[in-house]
Amino acid sequence: MEFSEKTIKIIIDEEKCEGCETHACVEACKTYARGILVLKNGKPAVEGTPDEITRKGTECMACEYACWFRGNSAITIEAPIEGLDAYRKKHGTD
Repeated sequence: MEFSEKTIKIIIDEEKCEGCETHACVEACKTYARGILVLKNGKPAVEGTPDEITRKGTECMACEYACWFRGNSAITIEAPIEGLDAYRKKHGTD
């Protein structure tokens, strides 16, 4: 499963969610953000339309950290940085 907020994309490997006992990502989303992630059938799911998620999303990244620290490392967040590729080419760090 994947969904987007304003500038980031959240990717959840649902196979890794199998057997997770903490559901730390959902707890973190409720604690540090606006509760976009909810628990459905033992796995994290999103509630709302893509427009609602974009509007409500705080881009706090707490779900990724909580899943890594107390869950099954099922969440990856992609946060593109505009101009990074051009900067790397210019400075030879690509």
